[in-house]
Amino acid sequence: MSPAAAFVQGFLWAVGVFFVIYLIGYATFLFLSVTVGSTLLNQRKHEARYRSHIAKDCFVPISIIVPAHNEGVTVASSVTSLLKLDYSLYEIIVVDDGSTDDTAEKVIEEFLLERMERPVQLRIKTQPINSIWVGEANGIPITLVSKENGGKSDALNTGINISKYPYFICIDADSALQRDSLREIVAPVIEDDTVVAVGGLIRPANGITLKDGRIQTYSLPHKLIPAMQVLEYDRSFLSARILLDQFNGNLIISGAFGMFRKDMVVAIGGYDPTTVGEDMELVTRLHVFCRGNDIPYRIRYAPDAICWSQAPENLRGLIRQRRRWHTGLFEVMTKHARLFANFKFGTIATLSYTYFLIYELLSPVIELFGILTVIIAFLFNFINVPFMIVFFMIYAVFGAVMSLTAFFSRVQTRDLRLTVPDVIRAVVLSIFEVTIMRFILAVVRMLALVGYRKRKNVWERADRTELRAS
Repeated sequence: MSPAAAFVQGFLWAVGVFFVIYLIGYATFLFLSVTVGSTLLNQRKHEARYRSHIAKDCFVPISIIVPAHNEGVTVASSVTSLLKLDYSLYEIIVVDDGSTDDTAEKVIEEFLLERMERPVQLRIKTQPINSIWVGEANGIPITLVSKENGGKSDALNTGINISKYPYFICIDADSALQRDSLREIVAPVIEDDTVVAVGGLIRPANGITLKDGRIQTYSLPHKLIPAMQVLEYDRSFLSARILLDQFNGNLIISGAFGMFRKDMVVAIGGYDPTTVGEDMELVTRLHVFCRGNDIPYRIRYAPDAICWSQAPENLRGLIRQRRRWHTGLFEVMTKHARLFANFKFGTIATLSYTYFLIYELLSPVIELFGILTVIIAFLFNFINVPFMIVFFMIYAVFGAVMSLTAFFSRVQTRDLRLTVPDVIRAVVLSIFEVTIMRFILAVVRMLALVGYRKRKNVWERADRTELRAS
């Protein structure tokens, strides 16, 4: 064997060892997250009646902030759904961030709001406010704030300045909350006064019909892209966050539905308008602030607090969404790079940051490099092709089984019913999701890293259809 061939063989062997360790690590995390997630979901189902009784007797006042930019199609139905929540005391604040469509007009006309002049305490610096409109529906105060465009973070900060209650919830204008979502998301705060933030469960609204905050019909979406996202959400988001919640280690609370203690958010300066990953950045900064100042705190995850949000229905929309997500992840990980292997910050640094760095941020680089290595090994005849095929088949089946376990566990614990065709489609699509879709998204995330450029927190244009909620 020539020196060059020996070098290539040694290199490929080292790469192979790395990937075995990498895949074992990911498979272990995936197995633990799905196992723990499924177990706790089933446990929470049996405790639901007790929690419901406690939640009806205890509550905290909440401000719901709905940032909106060119959301004329969905904003009225979204606010209407918020008026039907089973909760005692809350207000709704819609922040129109310089929309060029009829977003503000839709809210004003639908809820008969009237313009008023009122002072606003600028706890957090934001773009100027143009007008404030107020009204009431079903006994719930509604406020519309029309302001200069400044991005989603700036809109949220404006809502924080306007809000009058000690806790606020952020929810996207294309989303709808399940009827008991507020009671579920405040439960961790009632149980533990050190809780400073709580994340809710985000579910794709594609394929469901809501009426008065309750599910009327549920099915796997008919379109391929949103159907695979349903499986992905259960495996990657629901199960992983339940596992990390056991260690106070969640770095992400989705911008679509999360609750925060207002004084803590104001203390750290609110949402950062210079990053596109404002939700993850805020949560990470809360971790750093509390641990750095020895403040007892918990950041919790409430899987029974459900928010239904539109998932991209085509590949173009999905690519745009995931490119933005990965850009935001890159900005947060680099901004808070001091967390890496910093034992001062506990599990946030040793577990959460390490996981997001290796298995989220760098995963497209590692996975695509692995594919390139397999091709090189094949060209040099250094690979056992039958073994490699069997290995990838086993790994694909393992990933599919984990997806299906998480998916069916959620369906069963929510007392949802699937048709036989939906079950068959879920099984088939689980294979496509962990292979073809994963490869496509790896390429998209890789391009997001390669083509990264710093930009302000601007609104991402998205195709909207009206939610099937009433």
